[in-house]
Amino acid sequence: MSQFGPEDRELFERIATDLYDAIVSRGGIAATDQLVAGDEGKAALDLLRRIGLVVNDEGRWVPVDPSTVSSTVVAPMGQEGAELISESARWAQAFNALGHLWRNAPGSARGLFTEVRGEAINPFIASVVADAEFELLTAQPQFGRNAPTLAAATQRDTDALDRGVRMRTLYQHSARRHSATHKYVAAVSRRGAEVRTLDEFFNRLIVVDRRLAVIPGHEGLAVALAIREPSLVAYLVDMFERTWERARPFTQRETSMSRDVAAEQRAMTIRMLIAGYADPASAKRLGVSPRTYAGYVADLKQEYDAQTRFQLGYAMGRLGVSGHEDPVDPENG
Repeated sequence: MSQFGPEDRELFERIATDLYDAIVSRGGIAATDQLVAGDEGKAALDLLRRIGLVVNDEGRWVPVDPSTVSSTVVAPMGQEGAELISESARWAQAFNALGHLWRNAPGSARGLFTEVRGEAINPFIASVVADAEFELLTAQPQFGRNAPTLAAATQRDTDALDRGVRMRTLYQHSARRHSATHKYVAAVSRRGAEVRTLDEFFNRLIVVDRRLAVIPGHEGLAVALAIREPSLVAYLVDMFERTWERARPFTQRETSMSRDVAAEQRAMTIRMLIAGYADPASAKRLGVSPRTYAGYVADLKQEYDAQTRFQLGYAMGRLGVSGHEDPVDPENG
């Protein structure tokens, strides 16, 4: 350990520096000087002596050039800091290895279900993704995926892809209008990931190597539930695969698929209206803001020449519109 600790630095900054300044300005002070008469003065002088900034010359304390002694204090601290950093890295590596063993042990060794709460969720997800060996399946509803979250996910997921892990991700159609999501999709797609979108609402899901699934807990985003029970994980994978088959590829270019996506969102809006969902709930299920959802409803009113939602419902009912018709281009009927 360094011979100088935080308490020495505090004394140095608070008193000893001013004492050294006085000694320099006077060209030295007597050992009996009033500056070093009190306890704090004596402690400050002793610190300057131990550092080597003053020496006793025939009963007088005279200053020494700081540049000649600073290395004797700073260099050992730097070396000690480097050694501590190296040692902490070794400890972290050792704990990471233990964590890998824990996460890959049979479920009976540590339970088939684990709740992860609050700030521990993101580090936990990062750790299980880092352990992925061959496959990642993720379903990400649009809400809650802001730019900082996507930036962290980009680094985490591209690292996995660079290791050769296959990755498939599902978003809602609304993600196609989110610039941060476009950047994420471009980054992971370049490395071989597949991304698709769907008009339907779904909950967040991460499946790692078909052995571990992470879903939201019953308390929402504040709790995640890690599942290792093989039958339940297989069931969640099957649900993902069925949803994946109905989804549309997320492309970076505007194509005719954009019209198909718009038609599917229109149909989903109709189904939300018929089901009687409140606007906030409908917007959440579509993955859009309440304002955007209100715009969808306004477009339907214009399409069916309705002034109110009651008139809109009547017009759609009279025409037998249910929202389950084959998707069509709303511009061409």
